[in-house]
Amino acid sequence: MSTETTALTVREPAKQAVSAFSNSESFELAQRMAKALASSTMVPTAYQGQDKIGNCLVALEVAQRLGDSPFVIMQNMTPIHGKPAWAATFVIAKVNASGKFTPLRFRMNKTKDTCYAECVENATGETLTGSSVSLALAKAEGWTKNAKWQTMPEQMLKYRAATFWAREFCPELMIGMRTADEVEDVEVSGMKRARPADDLNASLAPQPTPPIDVATVAEPAAPVPAAAPAKPNDPLFD
Repeated sequence: MSTETTALTVREPAKQAVSAFSNSESFELAQRMAKALASSTMVPTAYQGQDKIGNCLVALEVAQRLGDSPFVIMQNMTPIHGKPAWAATFVIAKVNASGKFTPLRFRMNKTKDTCYAECVENATGETLTGSSVSLALAKAEGWTKNAKWQTMPEQMLKYRAATFWAREFCPELMIGMRTADEVEDVEVSGMKRARPADDLNASLAPQPTPPIDVATVAEPAAPVPAAAPAKPNDPLFD
């Protein structure tokens, strides 16, 4: 009689990554990593050089939050005027690789001027359909001033449809950031985001009193003497 022994492999729970800004020790470690990345010629120019160590630190923090490789984040996160922006292809890839949904599919009308994205949620089997994006909308918003909408309109429709879908159904994958295409479209359209708080503060701020031009101030008119009272029509006053 043989006795079989089954070896049980106990997996230790994965250690949660610590933010670079959680404590001084983590920050110093992240700085060393950032310096190494900044010295590499394999990362985009926005992260190369000693003056870009700060950008590398931000990329490390984003990578930790999303559970991605810092190199992948650097390849797909572009700083535009001080604000990080995603590549639209990265957003699509994150949705497809999340395991929560079937791969995104793009539906276009016959004239190829309207598109929307959809997929199925694995947990519920529900079809999730995003908002439609059309060339008419792009023109109304001023996006078509971006040359890409002139040369590759169908691709731009798909990118924007994917962004709308992700922002609606899994915003945690975008962590509140826009795509590079969105940022470029807003810039070329000349539109600025409304900032109600700033407008309110500006309206409540005391307004300076305009200077008075002495030359334009009219002198007061001389008083007109009162007319003598008329004598009553009475013989006694003659």
